[in-house]
Amino acid sequence: MSSTPIRATGISADRVPALRRARAECDPIMRRWVATLPDTRPDSLRRMAGYHLGWFNRAGQPSKRVGGKGFRAALTLAAAAACSGDGGAALAAAAAVEFLHNFTLVHDDIMSGDRIRRARPAAWCVWGVPKAILLGDALHGLAFRCAVTDCPDATVLGVVSRLATAVTELCQGQYEDCALGSGTPIGVDRYLHTVSGKTGALMGCACAAGAWCAGADSATVDALDLFGRRVGLAFRITDDLLGLWGDPRATGKPVGADVRRRKHSLPVVAALGSPTQAGRELRRLYGSTAPLSGAEVRAATGLIEAAGGRRVAVQQARRELRRAVVGLPDELAADDLVSLAAAIEHREG
Repeated sequence: MSSTPIRATGISADRVPALRRARAECDPIMRRWVATLPDTRPDSLRRMAGYHLGWFNRAGQPSKRVGGKGFRAALTLAAAAACSGDGGAALAAAAAVEFLHNFTLVHDDIMSGDRIRRARPAAWCVWGVPKAILLGDALHGLAFRCAVTDCPDATVLGVVSRLATAVTELCQGQYEDCALGSGTPIGVDRYLHTVSGKTGALMGCACAAGAWCAGADSATVDALDLFGRRVGLAFRITDDLLGLWGDPRATGKPVGADVRRRKHSLPVVAALGSPTQAGRELRRLYGSTAPLSGAEVRAATGLIEAAGGRRVAVQQARRELRRAVVGLPDELAADDLVSLAAAIEHREG
């Protein structure tokens, strides 16, 4: 990894061929499965799913794609290619992982109260919480239908088992993550342990499923699972940076929402533990229950940086990425896997 500071913007799929290919190859599969959802009402599950995925506007009409980057799908295909030279056998698994990821996004927006997803209103803000919960559940169901129906017969059991285990882990990770906003002081080590399941589990699953579909042995599957988990933790840390210093035009989400909620992201955790004057002032702001004004949010963000929170987060993200790449066996250090890890360090809109 280079010494260039991690940029708090976003990953550009156009600059990472593995992301571009994953989106192009998984999109038709996902559209086919979304088309199996009922579409009998203006607020049908099919239309809500298409809206969340960036295919439709809220009226169900085609729109310019504003969907996700397909990072987890790209990991699945890259892992399969690293094992066999062909990611084709893992396409269904990659689509299934993307469905699971989007299930978590819909529910996470509700739990965190985030009103913006990918530069437009989140699903729950358009159709309400009950319908958005059902949308998330439907995407969860599509993940397993896609895996069971479209994965090669010899791989179905392993893929489904990995997906189910990942769901359990990420739900536990989300449970622990919710506790981070309670105001209870925590250290950096505990933070990393707490959030590692939320993002790391699904990215580990993505890599492991790709390897499994390529017929890899258990040691190889486990090695790629570990790679994905480390990449996932770095991804989560850079998301923390985006929440504080990101460019809304690139991220599609407003800056400052995490501070306004007094969320304990990694830069905040590190800054709150700092013995500096900035750390003491931040502890005072975070210790109050009074709503933060816009000026106070901006002041808190400056205090987080002054107390070293940004520096600690950047260093930790880079450390996880280095561990991910160095930990790969030589025969698995394929260009696409390495480029995906590098894309996290150089997140450019």
